[in-house]
Amino acid sequence: MTDQLARRLGTGSAVMIGLGSMLGAGVFAAFGPAARAAGSGLLVGLAIATLVAVANATSSAQLAAVHPTSGGTYVYGRARLGPWWGYLAGWGFVVGKLASCAAMALTFAAYVAPPGWQRPFAVAAVVGLAAVNYRGITRTARLTVVLVVVVLAALAVLVAASAAGGGADVDRIGLDGVLHGGPYAILQAAGLLFFAFAGYARLATLGEEVRDPARTIPRAIVLALAITVVVYGVVAVTVLAVLGPDGVAAGSTPLAAAAARSGASWVGAVVRVGAAAAALGALLALVAGIGRTTLAMAREGDLPRWLDAVHPRYRVPHHAEVAVAVVVSALVLVTDLRGAIAFSSFGVLLYYAVANASALTQPVEQRRYPRALAWTGLVGCVVLVATLPLGAVATGVAVFAVGVALRWWRLRVRSR
Repeated sequence: MTDQLARRLGTGSAVMIGLGSMLGAGVFAAFGPAARAAGSGLLVGLAIATLVAVANATSSAQLAAVHPTSGGTYVYGRARLGPWWGYLAGWGFVVGKLASCAAMALTFAAYVAPPGWQRPFAVAAVVGLAAVNYRGITRTARLTVVLVVVVLAALAVLVAASAAGGGADVDRIGLDGVLHGGPYAILQAAGLLFFAFAGYARLATLGEEVRDPARTIPRAIVLALAITVVVYGVVAVTVLAVLGPDGVAAGSTPLAAAAARSGASWVGAVVRVGAAAAALGALLALVAGIGRTTLAMAREGDLPRWLDAVHPRYRVPHHAEVAVAVVVSALVLVTDLRGAIAFSSFGVLLYYAVANASALTQPVEQRRYPRALAWTGLVGCVVLVATLPLGAVATGVAVFAVGVALRWWRLRVRSR
């Protein structure tokens, strides 16, 4: 069929896309806001975010094995809970991930752009990577592999230099104060850090482009998340040991600040290159994932039908990807990094709440994991949403209200 995407991704490529989505978001962007919320309690927040992410990942993997098509939880929610729930999941994913794209573009610019040029650099990154995605998913996967290798190498250099150069001191972590901020602060940090784990959703949204999806997607999600959890834990402890909680909270580039304490100037340059690669890798995968969910929603009439188009040569949703690039370019001109992260977390947590609720309806023969994991994910998502910064919650509620009104209006028009 000419309107179908091509199945070209194997397990290795899918894992790399998942890693590219997660490593850029968390390591270089989310630790600062989380430290401002909870200080050294961000370590407890990281553990909570990990637990919720694992529960969400198992639900997504279980659903993707049964529904191997583009759209992720938008498709699962429609199939398991009904069209309205699927629509809310898809709306939350699209608007939340548009904010994530803005956050990643701004993170890239924060590490590489000269003062006063951050926003133009961010727009250039969005346009350039949208052009890569336009040429096909295999090009996306190949570039993601290069970026992930660069990121992991840069993080390894930072950890090794911090340990060897004497910059790291375990006493600076403040383990005796991890609970001083209280439960609310820790849960808020967890909600902000959850932004860092949301990349595995990209694998589910690419279900129509994966070979043997019932086997490949669950394996790729679990592998990508496991690798990411280990990397996050090591880097979080290292950065806290070098800067302390206040130092991590002080700026938008904590890893660069930690590198500056290593005693070797070249380490800072390596970290900045790694940060740029991480942000670009995440942005690349985000644009791909949003485009596929937008395509799925357009196919069902929940977004304009013009977005339901697959390029005859490159087999990508090219209208959707052009629209995503335009919207994200506008966002990076008006938003800031912390606000983008908080709003993204709001939309994506609600997206995964629908995924967990959908997984709870699956019959026994479709289940790969205990129901308790889906319940953990559902409750965890709702709790973390409630503890996000009030401004992000208010904006998120308003944006979801707009989404509900739009669909209600479209349904009324169709029924006439």
